[in-house]
Amino acid sequence: MRSRRTTLAVPGSNPRFIEKAQGLPADEIFLDLEDAVAPSAKEGARATVVAALNDGDWAGRTRVVRVNDLDTHWAYRDVIEVVEGAGANLDAVMLPKVSDASHVQWLDRLLTQIERATGLPPGRIGIEAQIEDARGMVNVDAIAASSPRLEALVLGPGDLMASINMKTLVVGEQPPGYTEGDAYHYILMRILMAARAHDLQAIDGPYFNVRDVEAFTRVAERSAALGFDGKWVLHPSQIEAGNAVFSPTQDDYDHAELILDAYEHSLGEGRGAARLGDEMIDEASRKMALVVAAKGRAAGLARTKRFDPSGN
Repeated sequence: MRSRRTTLAVPGSNPRFIEKAQGLPADEIFLDLEDAVAPSAKEGARATVVAALNDGDWAGRTRVVRVNDLDTHWAYRDVIEVVEGAGANLDAVMLPKVSDASHVQWLDRLLTQIERATGLPPGRIGIEAQIEDARGMVNVDAIAASSPRLEALVLGPGDLMASINMKTLVVGEQPPGYTEGDAYHYILMRILMAARAHDLQAIDGPYFNVRDVEAFTRVAERSAALGFDGKWVLHPSQIEAGNAVFSPTQDDYDHAELILDAYEHSLGEGRGAARLGDEMIDEASRKMALVVAAKGRAAGLARTKRFDPSGN
């Protein structure tokens, strides 16, 4: 699974921003042809994006292009021109405003046709589906099951808040008057359950006040605590905080690896349960540890503790 702790949005029509993005430590960079590009610049931005994918130094980052949504006349040409021009250097296509499984299936079919026509490996290019309205939320299970190319469900909070008439003008913040609980909890959990049921990643949407890193961190910690894999970032100042929030701490990573070692040692001795210090460990413990260990490895953490079967 590709690492998506931070997904940096970059306007596809701005060569200066695109060049700067190549030196930033976000896990994923998505070049945007949708909301970040003015209507008059959308067609020209395709060539800019193709050149950036082919000539840029992305240094192992996940490379994504967000195309325009299916209700526009730009969408099909976005996909054709970008994939024909730079498909070999593209990891995934992000489709916004997905409200029905047929949207993802349309993109899957078009990608397959282009791959076959251009000699690209069929099925290699992934899809990220952005959930941005009430219909998308209601249909999220079908969307999650819509294509083997699908890699992630992405929350689009601004459009979704408008879709349900939520009383707020600050994307990601609690609406005025909602004083108990979290107004976003159902939305986040609904997307997370659909994603996990189909082995997809779940990505939280952006926090628009880019200068308030403390508030960004607080909002990111909410979705990370639930189990989300990452969050959009709109500014370089949010990247370091996002990477930290969606990575395990060193202590948690070491502990997860020790759990895996202790449980494997126990199985080797014919026991289905083990102890790690004062902690009892079983199969459920192993599954939980696998999640944390995988995230730690993806974040580049190295072990600082080793398992001692003697318990010393």
